[in-house]
Amino acid sequence: MTQAPDTAAKSILITGCSSGIGQAAAHALSKRGWRVFATARAESDVKRLEEEGLEALVLDLNSSDSIQAAVEAIKERTGGRLTALFNNGAYGQPGAVEDLSRNALREQLETNLLGTHELTTLVLPMMRAQGHGRIVQNSSVLGIAALPYRGAYVCSKFALEGLTDTLRMELKGSGIHISLVEPGPITSRFRENAYRAFQAHIDTAASAHADTYQKVEARLAGSDSGGAFTLGPEAVVKKLIHALESPRPRPRYAVTVPTHLFAVLRRLLSTRGMDRVLLRSTKSERE
Repeated sequence: MTQAPDTAAKSILITGCSSGIGQAAAHALSKRGWRVFATARAESDVKRLEEEGLEALVLDLNSSDSIQAAVEAIKERTGGRLTALFNNGAYGQPGAVEDLSRNALREQLETNLLGTHELTTLVLPMMRAQGHGRIVQNSSVLGIAALPYRGAYVCSKFALEGLTDTLRMELKGSGIHISLVEPGPITSRFRENAYRAFQAHIDTAASAHADTYQKVEARLAGSDSGGAFTLGPEAVVKKLIHALESPRPRPRYAVTVPTHLFAVLRRLLSTRGMDRVLLRSTKSERE
């Protein structure tokens, strides 16, 4: 059985630490003795993370130069060693599929998939050289079930799940373990960031979905307290810790009730039956 790496030598790179899950994970793992490289796109967020006592770096998943610079900086600071990578950085692009421009979809994939992929491929040689490593991909309930008006995000997370499943098989026997975390509704600034993307890319007045968009905008502009099944970011961190520190990490970690429920229903129901459930679960957003 592969043993977990020595606690004293643990180091981790985390993307998307400006708020929410990434920020919570960075602080929690630092308290557990990990050397945390917390990254964010904005210099102001990096400065704040440093003021909070974290080792922070700029890393913009939309920029290959930024990704490469961050990895090189970590190599210099660690002597070319890194125990783990938590690919957390992502955002949601709301809008009906027919209203998504090629550019809007490209931007979604650059951050949520392609930047994550590039970072992973740059980190893997370090892990192969040391003979062990952990990679954790922050997916979503929307990586296993599609919901209306979230097509770009669903596309990015379905693709991330498929890429990760393939990579897991290719890494077998390498000492490097890769896991998917599928959160579902978590308290964060996700809705706030999604609203900015919606305003930037969706022409609501010209859309066949104009009436529905009034409700979409009201939801996005409202508070992000979530519903009855919404959990705090610490629920994700708990699963992350198991994926990083267990001698036998799981391939997948469902976090919230909707994720567990949809995973079961997807196995039990026909495609049409699943569509009915998913449409019913979002009925209030459209009527």
